[in-house]
Amino acid sequence: MANKVRRAIHLVCSATVALALLLLLGAGHGTVPALGKALVPGGGIWASSSAQTTARTETLTLPELDEPVRVSFTAEGYASIEARTDHDLFLAQGYVTARLRLTQLDLQRRMGQGRLSELVGAAGVKSDTFELSLGLLRTAHARWAATPPDSASGRALTAYAAGVNSWIGTLEKTGEWPTIYGLTGVRPRPWTPIDTLVVQGVLTQQMNFNTIPLDYALLHRSLGRELTEAWFPVQAPTTQRPYDPGPYRALPPAPLTVPNANAADPDAPPAGTSTAPSSAHEGIALPDTVRQLDFNSNAWAANGPKVAGGGAMLAGDPHLQTTLPSYWFQLSLRSPGYRVAGGTLPGVPGVLAGHNEHISWSLTNAQTVGTLYYREKLSPDRPDSYYWDGAWRPMEKAHYTIPVRGGATKNLTVDLTVHGPMMTVLGQRVSVNWMGNYAHNDLDALLAANRAHDFASFRRALRDWKAPALNFVYADDRGHIGTVLAGDVPQTPKGSRPWLPLSGTGAEDVVGTIPYDALPRAYDPPGHLVASTNQRPAGPDYPYFLGTTMNFDPGYRQAAIERFHTDRGALRTEDYTTLHNDVTDDLAVRLVPALLTALDDEKLTGRQRAARDLLADWNHTMDSDSPAASVWWTFLDSYLHAVFEPWWDEKKVPADKDRWILDLDRSPIPLREALEHWTLDDPDNAAFTPPDGPHRDAPQVMRAAFRTAVADLTRELGPRPSAWTWGKLHTREIPSITGAPGLGYEPYADDGSPWTVDAAGGDLNSSYGPSFRLIARWTGPGAGTAVAIYPGGQSDTPTSAWYDNLVPLWRDETYLPLRPPERPADTAATWSLRTGD
Repeated sequence: MANKVRRAIHLVCSATVALALLLLLGAGHGTVPALGKALVPGGGIWASSSAQTTARTETLTLPELDEPVRVSFTAEGYASIEARTDHDLFLAQGYVTARLRLTQLDLQRRMGQGRLSELVGAAGVKSDTFELSLGLLRTAHARWAATPPDSASGRALTAYAAGVNSWIGTLEKTGEWPTIYGLTGVRPRPWTPIDTLVVQGVLTQQMNFNTIPLDYALLHRSLGRELTEAWFPVQAPTTQRPYDPGPYRALPPAPLTVPNANAADPDAPPAGTSTAPSSAHEGIALPDTVRQLDFNSNAWAANGPKVAGGGAMLAGDPHLQTTLPSYWFQLSLRSPGYRVAGGTLPGVPGVLAGHNEHISWSLTNAQTVGTLYYREKLSPDRPDSYYWDGAWRPMEKAHYTIPVRGGATKNLTVDLTVHGPMMTVLGQRVSVNWMGNYAHNDLDALLAANRAHDFASFRRALRDWKAPALNFVYADDRGHIGTVLAGDVPQTPKGSRPWLPLSGTGAEDVVGTIPYDALPRAYDPPGHLVASTNQRPAGPDYPYFLGTTMNFDPGYRQAAIERFHTDRGALRTEDYTTLHNDVTDDLAVRLVPALLTALDDEKLTGRQRAARDLLADWNHTMDSDSPAASVWWTFLDSYLHAVFEPWWDEKKVPADKDRWILDLDRSPIPLREALEHWTLDDPDNAAFTPPDGPHRDAPQVMRAAFRTAVADLTRELGPRPSAWTWGKLHTREIPSITGAPGLGYEPYADDGSPWTVDAAGGDLNSSYGPSFRLIARWTGPGAGTAVAIYPGGQSDTPTSAWYDNLVPLWRDETYLPLRPPERPADTAATWSLRTGD
């Protein structure tokens, strides 16, 4: 009864808050609060209180279909689609997705196409300006133009678009539009294959577009080259536990086979001598919401003696921003060419992570270099030209108009060089060469992977996957496991430093990418375990540039996963649910003993002694009811600030230019690794001594940081250390991107941290973490089970029963079956895997 009352209150509040927000939006008065956050995939203004959302098991007989298609729904909203042709399968996928996620689909494509302002007004101009400059829309047009209509992706894209448009056509007849369209008078345009490619590009951007070379440039200017290279090295001083230990193949770089769709033509003739005034803008600013900011994902697979009863078992756990609605839309698909189930990306045909009859797979962000920046040689005498390959070249111009609802239309001119668009990013005017702007056909690779039946066919399918670079972790019904890094990793000439802005004159242009056959991979390793956790996938002797310590996770989650498999022996499905939710902090495992040793000779107050004893008895888990977790977290933050803040102040590091990477409050990964290394192996490192200050070593700084931590916790949480529980500091939420509490799942005390397997990224109130948990267990040819859960719901309408109904299950570690669509009657059952299969 209490749940029903809570749900009723939630629905009333949701509808009320949504209506109030949308009345403001519809009036076009001023800017809309929190819309900057609305520019991320999986987020937006989910403001429908009147849209038709009823979905039921039925046979679709749409005029666009070749034959009837059966669509069934579980009680939780999961959909299964059974079609007699592949065309009808993807048409129905588009139709069902639009029926439950139309607002999300439209806002995601508007973001990528630079058309948000047309709907939301002036609040969308910054995002639209950036996206048009980066060029996702231009890339999508180029990709579609290069897609053969009769290819697998060409047919799927066309059918999917027809399905979305069939639902839009239904709304045109009924007039039951989501509220955002009714109030603004704006209507979603017909869906096209280009829209799907734009949505795919938005996800690529969120996972692979970053500013690392520009951050290195800022560090070089402030810290200097020597300290930057020591504290932010290319190769970490600690072991990052690669999944591919080598030996490695050293092959010549593979040529780029398609053009950069957002660059000037390199074969254009040199510029003349004109010195006419430039009409170009000064550059494009970078909104925080359009780049990769947090990365955490887990995927692992085991076989042989590590799996109870033999066979193979896989777990996947992509960590993205958790929002209502979610990045994910769960489907089961069946047709003559496809029999696959898993998480789909709304707007894109096929399954991104899941299983078919013989194989299962999940993915993590490879974290490899994908964004290069070039300092073009410019001259005030040639304002519209740049110097490249021995001659002055004219900048190509791309002209756009940005319609702004309730305001004047904005005009935009983008300058293009052979490297890419000119932008002002972190205060630096550069051209951007991003792997997401090359006109590849990644969808063909994804659809081929959906149809794969063994590791060879799976790996062959991924040869054509280009961006974003991902680690695909794999297990199959024959008991095999593996992982493959797939994607373009650009290489520049020997001697260049691609972690910094490169020369635009031509001497440091991209010479190709790492050949597919030389990319890191593993297959049936002797340890019977493969795991990918965003760590560097290869060892220090790998012959190609993958990225720096700013790119990769330090490997703490990797260590926890490996230790779990060693300690537990032969594992079952319920063990993997336990590991999904593991909150062991492996850095604490390594550093707390050193801290306790440093405190042994310290004269402690009663409260300090009590805090020290909490750490001595701690199991290193970030449980919400653990006071020791709070002591550890606060100490580590104090320790990092005590070591590096004097240097930041002395060297005037411009943390305000990029608080996500340069601000010490964000605990930059390379600095954590440096502290670990120095504390355990080099306690007298010069970094411990402040500039012009008295000599200090690691134990001295640790003792001071511990005293500061106890004082801070006393001030914030009171005088009793036993009451300093982690949940008082750390919360998790699943927000609606509007920022309206009535539309989001509000903050609650929770376990985890950014470095635990059950990750909670971002700030102490976290909205980044496990976005789609998947477990597949194979017991023999064609035999296996799969379960999944994600924190959200299938509908983007707040008044729907399927808006956030999966969040309590996700919080309670309860998973739902992920089965192919031939057994719809079974799919309504719930499996609580904490007690067994």
